[in-house]
Amino acid sequence: MAAQNSAPVADPRTEPDDPGARPTARQWLALSVLVFSQLAVWLDNTVLNVALKTLADPAEGLGASPNELQWSISSYTLVFAVLLFTGGVLADRYGHRNLLLIGMLVFGGASAWAAYAASATELIVARGAMGIGSALVMPATLALIAQVFDERHRATAIAIWSGSSGLAIAAGPMLGGALLDHFWWGSVFLVNVPIVVLCVTGSLIYLPGAVRRVKQRFDPVGVALSTVGLFAIVWGIIEGGHRSDWTDPAILGAIAGGLVLVVVFVVVELKVANPSFDVRLFRDTRFTGASVAVMLVFFGLNGCMYYTSFYLQGVHGQSPLTCGFTLTPVAAGVVLGAPVSAALVRRFGLRPVVTAAMLTATTGFACYVFLDEHSGLGPFWVFLVLQGLGMGAAVAPTTEAIMSVLPADRTGAGSAVNNSMRQIGGVLGVAVLGSVLTTVYRDDIGSHLDRVPPQAASAAQESAESTRLTAQRLRMPELAEYADSGFVHAMHVTAVVGAIVSAVGALVIWVTFRQGKGSRRAAHAAGKRS
Repeated sequence: MAAQNSAPVADPRTEPDDPGARPTARQWLALSVLVFSQLAVWLDNTVLNVALKTLADPAEGLGASPNELQWSISSYTLVFAVLLFTGGVLADRYGHRNLLLIGMLVFGGASAWAAYAASATELIVARGAMGIGSALVMPATLALIAQVFDERHRATAIAIWSGSSGLAIAAGPMLGGALLDHFWWGSVFLVNVPIVVLCVTGSLIYLPGAVRRVKQRFDPVGVALSTVGLFAIVWGIIEGGHRSDWTDPAILGAIAGGLVLVVVFVVVELKVANPSFDVRLFRDTRFTGASVAVMLVFFGLNGCMYYTSFYLQGVHGQSPLTCGFTLTPVAAGVVLGAPVSAALVRRFGLRPVVTAAMLTATTGFACYVFLDEHSGLGPFWVFLVLQGLGMGAAVAPTTEAIMSVLPADRTGAGSAVNNSMRQIGGVLGVAVLGSVLTTVYRDDIGSHLDRVPPQAASAAQESAESTRLTAQRLRMPELAEYADSGFVHAMHVTAVVGAIVSAVGALVIWVTFRQGKGSRRAAHAAGKRS
């Protein structure tokens, strides 16, 4: 990306005459365009969660199966993650505003396609196309901020830009719920179109054109290997849970083949001059530790948002809008956790603070075992706040630490790796935890389907939603009760797995940030810059 290849060059149309002067109205309008562009990208990571139950309904939605629902989320985040670096290279070569405009148009067109998808498979493909647009947008937004603002005001602009991702965590479920309460499921995607029109118009008016282009060589082999490798691994994990057969040769072959391709990808990237994913950065143990911790945080967050939506709408019968509001405490925790962690890092250092934050998130996940089908929302909100506090307090200082341990000419690459690790963590979180949820539920509900006709029993075993529909058709209310209790049991097991993953993240931070000169410098920088 441009930030790592050349010094940003200000555009005379947006820079004030006096470098010390306050930013102009035009600059703030340019920033608002970039914030809305990023908000649309991050919003689509969360807005779909409250629509999952509706999409599973054959009457109101698409009758999507559990693995189709997982893919409707994963196809977007997977494509987004593996193409982030390609988007950065293309933006450097052809101009950041040009790629932002192309990315927004692709994102908007794919959103309209997703809104009117006639099947779950078509929705999955459309979501993947949306991921392509997002991968073109994201790298360009940060580079354009560097062009629009001088060094005096750039940090403030970036802080505002960064905050939009936190806003999306809260706004996504609420917006999705409000739309589903009044319109059909496709509205959660169609809402992106007016945002795209606004951003494209604003880009043409307020954003600078190409100032300097960097002719960086494209890395098609690296992109192909990472894309196919990650796709094979995620497909194997999701399908393994769907089939409840982890010994299936197709499942084992996909996961093993994907891992081999990822290893080959690493070897290839170490040998090329302009890698799509700079694996050399992981030679620094603190960079590696912080990156892995961030990945595991988003593993837990995305996986948790997946199953809690079914818990609230399925077991507790909440409407999508109520579900969206119920999930907001996790966003409040994230917003509160970041500034608190900054003060704590300055006083105690990064290692103990982030380790404690990861353990706090671990506690939030583990506490789900105390919830059942009759639990009130009070304890649930407490657990969400714990998760949010832990995640917010972990992500902010680890992200700053990632940047602080890098040379000045590698900060762009480090930022790209950090963003990609977040997305990969989210993909794996939905894939792994979603598969655990499906596998445990099927094993549990199977023992209660003896009196159900074979064909109906096979359909009922798909998911808790399918079991409830079968119970309604066959007038067997006790079967619906078994669906609720079976789902709660599956959620307990899934939450424990998520808690274990978060605990691993705490251990990674504790080991990789052992006290030393470099570690103290990273901790000081993380506290100071947060």
